[in-house]
Amino acid sequence: MRSRRSLSSSNRRRSIRPRHAAVAGVAALAAALSACSGGGSGSGSGDDAKAEKPKVSVNLTGSQAKAGVPVTVKLATKDAKLKDVAVADAEGTKLAGKVAADGRSWTSARKAAPGTSYTVRATTDEGGEAKKAFKTAAPEQVNKVTITPGSNLKTVGVAQPLSIVFDNPVKNKAEVEKHLKVSTSNDTAGSWGWIKNYDGKDRVDWRPEEYWKSGTKVELDAQLNGVDSGAQGGWFVRDYDTAVTVGKNQVVKVNLDSKTATLTRDGESVKRVPMSAGTPGGEKASWGGTSVLMAKEGTINMRSETVGLGDAYDKMVDYSMRLTWSGMYAHAAPWNASYFGNTNHSSGCVGMSTSDASWLYGQVQVGDPFEVTGSGSKGTPDPGNGYGLWNLSWADWQAKSALKQTS
Repeated sequence: MRSRRSLSSSNRRRSIRPRHAAVAGVAALAAALSACSGGGSGSGSGDDAKAEKPKVSVNLTGSQAKAGVPVTVKLATKDAKLKDVAVADAEGTKLAGKVAADGRSWTSARKAAPGTSYTVRATTDEGGEAKKAFKTAAPEQVNKVTITPGSNLKTVGVAQPLSIVFDNPVKNKAEVEKHLKVSTSNDTAGSWGWIKNYDGKDRVDWRPEEYWKSGTKVELDAQLNGVDSGAQGGWFVRDYDTAVTVGKNQVVKVNLDSKTATLTRDGESVKRVPMSAGTPGGEKASWGGTSVLMAKEGTINMRSETVGLGDAYDKMVDYSMRLTWSGMYAHAAPWNASYFGNTNHSSGCVGMSTSDASWLYGQVQVGDPFEVTGSGSKGTPDPGNGYGLWNLSWADWQAKSALKQTS
């Protein structure tokens, strides 16, 4: 039995906190340079000469400066070198940057975000100081994202990818991918891959070559503030981050031939239960291959018309574990008791007794893989239908990276 919930409610549940937000403008733009002196006024001493007012220029000026480019500060004063440059928004958040080897210029590592006011403070090795300010033009359109796992999910199973769904189209995929930083506690290698989410939106997922190792700590730093996603997409105006720990090494093995579901932990069988999967030979067949537990939804109303099966059923179903966006679940199905262990006779889901479903529901983690083998399936789900990306070979998955395609 299958049911498809609206993606919007899932997306709300999977919201992620913003790290940096674009901020409002400064009260006025500094029109002149200022200098600070370490000695007496007008004495003509050597100390005064060292504090001579430096001359600097900034590539971004005015109240409608171009966003999405690095900030460059250049020193025009002769016989002096830049000691430090600080470029900060109205909240005090600074753009990291580096002074050039010759000491004559400084360039930010991050790009200026749209609709943001910045102050620039440059100091020289001789003690001089200059200040300037500018504001970038407001974005005509803003792109937002939903990241899974979100901050409300601290522990996941070994098959859980990092997944980012974009509100608007992303044309500049390679540029966006450059700003997505993944770090792990054990240097796990992996790759981003661009796919279409089940609702048709652009999506990019990060997965290792094989399942995660239990205990791995994973962090995502999406440094998107100031990145242009391209035509019809708009600007990103904030950064995002999330962190998660990989939990128990668990796999649920569903065998369509033996009509059983077996929970394994660290490669050892924990418990095998009889089940009945989808009726072979049509739309009611179950998906094969690997799906990932997306959510433990508990008791929900399942209606056949939501998955294109007419008025076949309308039931309240207990211990519902979502495996795909298209409506494949594992759940309690006491009305199908006569088929458990001997016949696949459901509308596509993996049905069990109430007691077995209750037990499995209490054991599994979001992110646990369900590996479906045997005859009678309707193939493997697309990568964007839940987390069907594990059905692709490692080489095929790597090929979906925008950076791989442009290298």
